[in-house]
Amino acid sequence: MDKVLLEGTEHWQIDSEHTNYLYDIKVSIPTSEPPKEGFPIYYVLDGNWYFQLARDVVKLQSQNAPKTLIAPSIVVGIGHSGKEDVARKRRFLDFTPEAEAYIYPKRLNGKDIGKHGGAEKFLAFLEKELMPRVQKRYQINLQKQALFGHSLSGLFVIWSFFKQPNLFSCYLSISPSAWWNEYELYKEAENFVRFPKNLHYKKLFISAGSKEGFMVEDANHLYTALKDSVKTEIFIAQDENHASVVPSVLSRAFRYLN
Repeated sequence: MDKVLLEGTEHWQIDSEHTNYLYDIKVSIPTSEPPKEGFPIYYVLDGNWYFQLARDVVKLQSQNAPKTLIAPSIVVGIGHSGKEDVARKRRFLDFTPEAEAYIYPKRLNGKDIGKHGGAEKFLAFLEKELMPRVQKRYQINLQKQALFGHSLSGLFVIWSFFKQPNLFSCYLSISPSAWWNEYELYKEAENFVRFPKNLHYKKLFISAGSKEGFMVEDANHLYTALKDSVKTEIFIAQDENHASVVPSVLSRAFRYLN
C-alpha cells in the first residue's frame, strides 16, 4: 500500500519477479511544478540508510540551484525489506556479480555473508520493473538520471556502468568495493576500455575518504583506467573514513548530474 510519509515523500513496495524479493521504495518529489522536460532523478541504493540524507541534500540545495548546481529533483531510495541483519546479507546477493568461483579476503573468512552473485538479476529489476514504474508515476527528465551507491552498492554502480552504460546518464560510486572477488572489477574495467564506445555524454563519479586505506588506491586505479574512455571525476575526501565519507561528498556527487 502506498503511504505519504511527509509532504512530497511517498513510500511503496515492489515485489520483483526478477529477484523474488520485496523492496521498500521511498520517493521524494519536489513540491514545485516540474519543468517542461521533467525532473532530474537520483536512484539511491541502500535506501534504508541513505534515502533521508539524499532527500534532504536535494531539498536544501535545490533552493539555490544556480549556486549549488542541484536542481529540484526526484530522489528514489531503494531499500531492502526485513530486519537489518537480513538486509545486510541481501546486499551481498544483489550487489555482487555472478562468478564461477569466489575468492574472499582474509577479513571475511568464517563470516556469514549469505548468498551472492545476483547483480545481473538486480540490474534487470531496476531496468525492467522499477524504472518503468517510476517513469509512469512521475514526470522525469530521461536525460538526467543518476544511480548512486556506496561500498558494495558502489561496486554495483560501476559494474552496472560496464554492463548498461546507457541505462543512466550519470553513475555515482562512493568507496566502491573493488576488492570483491580478488578485484574482478579491475578486469571488467580493462575489458570495457578495450573497445571504443561513444560515451562522451555519460558521467562517472568516483570517490573515497582519505582514511579508507586501500580503498583510496582502488578508487584511483579505477579512475586512471577509465578517465580516457568516459567523462570521469574523482574526489578523495580528506579526513573521512568509510562511515563518514557519504555525508561529506554527497553534495559534490549529486551536482555532477547537472
